[in-house]
Amino acid sequence: MVASRLLNRHLACMTSLVKTWKAAQARLKDAGIDSPAIDARLLLEAAADVTRLDILNNPYRELTPEQVERFDSWIERRLKREPVASILGRKAFWKIMLNVTPDVLTPRPDTETVVEVALAAFPESMDFQMLDMGVGSGAILLSVLAERPAAKGLGTDISEEAIAVARDNAAGLGLADRAAFLRTGWADGLADASFDLVTSNPPYIRSEEIATLDPEVREHDPHLALDGGMDGLDAYRLLVPETLRVLRPLGVFVVETGWDQAEQVKALFAGAGFENLRIVQDLGARDRVVTGTRPA
Repeated sequence: MVASRLLNRHLACMTSLVKTWKAAQARLKDAGIDSPAIDARLLLEAAADVTRLDILNNPYRELTPEQVERFDSWIERRLKREPVASILGRKAFWKIMLNVTPDVLTPRPDTETVVEVALAAFPESMDFQMLDMGVGSGAILLSVLAERPAAKGLGTDISEEAIAVARDNAAGLGLADRAAFLRTGWADGLADASFDLVTSNPPYIRSEEIATLDPEVREHDPHLALDGGMDGLDAYRLLVPETLRVLRPLGVFVVETGWDQAEQVKALFAGAGFENLRIVQDLGARDRVVTGTRPA
């Protein structure tokens, strides 16, 4: 009798990959979660230690009770609007995988536009020095270095915790020998005319808009990495003169902006004398990046 009850309990806990995935999708969709299918799949892959191909090729594979319990707990957290990256502690960006913590901004696909523009400016074999101000998880810096084997880079951040995350990510990606990190404000203490490329994804959300952001951002991303002041441009007013100071002649800068701020940010760089200024749109056809060069 006892053995029968245990067997029935075990069978009740068993469920297939596809059944589990579809049930979680429905729950997330009913709760108004964006991208319920993707979120459910990512959590299922991690909880059951499977790949996307496993789910497609072996959809009726049974999960263990432990896997079901882990997956259900993660779905409950997602229903409370905790981001998938926060639940798993990692986030795919560009062509790399990054560890993330509550101390760093979760990398967004929009920011990949910065990487794309930076890579286009420097051939694969070119030896150059890069500075990423406000390095966070290291997303921009490490994505560029991973594709430019002759380049070296420095990431700065005011947060010691963020520096630790970026340093761990560099080590995990085998880039520790070409990536250095410094706790400082933007480019404070760095030598003049010492970099060929300067990048940044600074805080640019207007202070009054923080409260209106999705819970995934408002409650889980550090406000230090979000709040750009009353008009969202406070960080750029500091970045522009620092970028001019540390860039070498003809050096390139690439910065991310809010979708409605690019023209204003471009004007700040133009006022400082930068040349070849242009605005680049992201995959959603929104103004996302301002880039240009320091005069010769």
